[in-house]
Amino acid sequence: MIHGFEQPMPSLDGKTIMVTGGTGSFGSAFVEMVLERWSPRRIIVFSRDEMKQLLMSQRFGQHDALRFFIGDVRDVDRLELAMREVDLVVHAAALKQVPAAEYNPIECIKTNVHGAENVVKASLRTKVQKVVALSTDKAASPLNLYGASKLAADKIFVAANNLSAGRGPKFSVVRYGNVLGSRGSVVPLFSRLIAEGVKRLPITDERMTRFWITLGQGVSFVLSSMEMMRGGEIFIPKIPSMKITELARALKPDIAFDTVGIRPGEKLHEVMITEDDARSTIEMEDRYVILPIIVFDPGHVAHDSEAFANARPVPEGFRYSSDSNAEWLAQDDLLALIREIDVHGND
Repeated sequence: MIHGFEQPMPSLDGKTIMVTGGTGSFGSAFVEMVLERWSPRRIIVFSRDEMKQLLMSQRFGQHDALRFFIGDVRDVDRLELAMREVDLVVHAAALKQVPAAEYNPIECIKTNVHGAENVVKASLRTKVQKVVALSTDKAASPLNLYGASKLAADKIFVAANNLSAGRGPKFSVVRYGNVLGSRGSVVPLFSRLIAEGVKRLPITDERMTRFWITLGQGVSFVLSSMEMMRGGEIFIPKIPSMKITELARALKPDIAFDTVGIRPGEKLHEVMITEDDARSTIEMEDRYVILPIIVFDPGHVAHDSEAFANARPVPEGFRYSSDSNAEWLAQDDLLALIREIDVHGND
């Protein structure tokens, strides 16, 4: 089963938090969890889609703590304006569709790379306390432009700690795999096709494996990493793998497949930690942490702190890949997670 990631989280009572790309799947789940558990001063939802903002405001009943800012991470001035008096930033805005990024490479770079740079600049100028940026398994040894752009963004956020030099914001990254039930996930697609009565599901390759996490667990992991971060880390959850064929059979045991082939830029298996990254990676009970390899201000990053007290280096040659993962998601566990998503409606 997937871990709950319920170890110490930051107290968000009285805090002002901003979420870029806040009307997306993650942002909606993040806002819901924060409002359920704490009494923040403000939550700023920063995004460029006014209709999604309207729907989100209606969903949460125009909560007193919620503020909606129309803006794009490509616009550093607007980011800086929105970040005034903000304590914590979660950067979730990105162009994420692999085919769209391949077809529109410059647009992908403007949002994912230049947008990351703009978030860093605005955070430094407004002196926020902490920034956590969401990454993807595709950023490790990237094959497609989306993954390459997110790897560049990861590097930008890690290096940003050298700009703050211990006197400004701390920047860290969270990297995880495919999100069950989110927009664009294969689970809603397969469920819809099965409901329509199809006899065969399109499968890219019967050998394909992926890491899996739910939105709620992703939010918990981001928050616990925010509490733990000292600056410059890339946090990676220990989550299970599952073959795409097994996922499909969990939804309908007797379903047949049509193999349609791997799409351009797509991998057979996903990797979240490469052998090269492993040399600077430590292991904890529920996560791995890639530590920064270049630190210009040693006083800023203190990974000998209590938060990392029980961490240990990973073995030489370690590789965290979806096909060689030690933990696998059983069909019954997958169905239980899907039922939980359907009940809570926030994943």
